[in-house]
Amino acid sequence: MLLDYIEPVFRPPSEARSLILQVTNGCSWNQCTFCEMYTAPQKKFSVPPSEPLIQALQQAAHSGFPLRRVFLADGDAMALSFRRLKEILLLIRQYFPDIQRVSSYCLPRNLKNKSVAELAELAQLGLTLMYVGCESGDDLVLEKVCKGESYQSSLMALQKIKQAGMKSSVMTLNGLGGQQYAEQHAVNSARLMNEAQPDYLSTLVVSFPDGIERLQTGYGGDFKPLQQLGLFEEMEVLLKTLALEKTVFRSDHASNYLVLKGTLSRDKERLLSQIHTAIHNPDRIHLREEWQRGL
Repeated sequence: MLLDYIEPVFRPPSEARSLILQVTNGCSWNQCTFCEMYTAPQKKFSVPPSEPLIQALQQAAHSGFPLRRVFLADGDAMALSFRRLKEILLLIRQYFPDIQRVSSYCLPRNLKNKSVAELAELAQLGLTLMYVGCESGDDLVLEKVCKGESYQSSLMALQKIKQAGMKSSVMTLNGLGGQQYAEQHAVNSARLMNEAQPDYLSTLVVSFPDGIERLQTGYGGDFKPLQQLGLFEEMEVLLKTLALEKTVFRSDHASNYLVLKGTLSRDKERLLSQIHTAIHNPDRIHLREEWQRGL
């Protein structure tokens, strides 16, 4: 099955078997200095017309592939109005009445004008998982990377998601504060997670595939990236500060040197032991080589 996408298209790793439905093109914010996913000219934010969407659903339905999940691309389908999202979910149900889950990336700002009741209705129609890139819980770091969000705006979005009966999968970026703000980045990110209690939490390592210049802008040219040891030390602070009740934790993205998997807080001591080994006895634990890492 070959659908007509405006490339490049990104999805969370857990959506590998999902139908990627491009209900928007690009990102509605697209100013974060650490992100270059949607900077190509053809990725300027836009909303495609309904007809290609219907054709994609028809094509998928006629393919015979046993589809169970749909991911609404691109960077933030939640920029769409409640009315438009409802229309899309009804179309998905029309062609795939047995669909198990619909999911989407979500910028906190785009939930401000959607009520809990509206989100609950979308959840009833199948949209049950939001991938929220909080990146950090530290307001200074968020300001320096032009995220356009704050501790409070992220918390309000995560709380609204929970109140609507949806699940949240939160992403934070290891190393986003550089050497200067590593500790406060880790501590305040953990504080945000403790207050929000997301269903899933994953950490990625901030990376610079096209160079570090874009990220340097908000730091006034003074961003000093963390090396491997510094990344482990920051992760140790994060995990020590986290007080989660039942959150699935993953630090296994291709950008991570050290793969960590568990449920917090049940596996907290085991994960901290792995990090301790990585810091003090790195030759006794498996770490990814540079060539094995990526985005």
